[in-house]
Amino acid sequence: MKVALTGASGFLGPLFVQRLLEKGHNVHVLARDVKRALGRLPQGVTGAFFDAATPLSPDALEGVEAVVHLAGEPVAQRWTVQARQRIYDSRVVGTRLLVEAMRTAGTVRHFVSASAIGYYGDRGAEPLTESSPPGDDFLAQVCRDWEAEAQQAATADIRTVMARIGVVVHPEGGALKQVLPVFRLGVGGKMGSGQQYMSWVDREDTLGLLLFALEHPKLTGPLNVTAPEPVTNAEFARLLGTVLHRPAVLPVPAFVLKAVMGEMSEAVLGGQRVLPRRALEAGYRFQHPELPETLRALLG
Repeated sequence: MKVALTGASGFLGPLFVQRLLEKGHNVHVLARDVKRALGRLPQGVTGAFFDAATPLSPDALEGVEAVVHLAGEPVAQRWTVQARQRIYDSRVVGTRLLVEAMRTAGTVRHFVSASAIGYYGDRGAEPLTESSPPGDDFLAQVCRDWEAEAQQAATADIRTVMARIGVVVHPEGGALKQVLPVFRLGVGGKMGSGQQYMSWVDREDTLGLLLFALEHPKLTGPLNVTAPEPVTNAEFARLLGTVLHRPAVLPVPAFVLKAVMGEMSEAVLGGQRVLPRRALEAGYRFQHPELPETLRALLG
């Protein structure tokens, strides 16, 4: 297929482009800085301008049969009023504009739109599947509205999957990259109580599940992109310390996280125990289903 991709310059984007090419797809990136995006990608990839604040010309989707939407303002920043608006608009408004162009273009038949497990809010140890109701905090509201805009594509007979991505584990990006220096110094530990669940997923399985959603025509609706065995934050800290051969016994109190991160600390101190029920039922086989072997493979 000819696949259009947003977020091609992000943590997942370049590798996802490579996986698409390996599977025989043609790739067309949608980006604010098209020249910069194409400069990081293999030859043969095409591109068109797309910004979350500007309507997308349907001509930018000429001949496109599938769209994978990964773009969005980083959540890992202090949530000022302005930052909250950027986080919301980049996902909700950006998705709305993309869907409008898809509907007008008339060639798109498959749409995979990123979402996040923040959809569920802070739910303690409650097992959560795709049928679980949403939460009511800021990130949950963003995810609810984000998915509602994506779902509008289904009214134009476009098969739509909302990929609720968990905490992607890899030393080159995301949460693991942020905490590795501290743990390597031997001063890492749990955050807050440590009892909050961390629904993690290996980067290769993240890419694999996005491809799986793209290429399996019976999949529609929400899809949890998380490993089958979520762990608590305390267990994650213990396992990371063990793999690095470093102590991991210095906790970061909740009040410190709140002082440093502000409202964004809610995303760290809260948690979700998310299970990939629909992926397993559809036959996806995880490459890295358990955290100990995943961390050893990445860091050992």
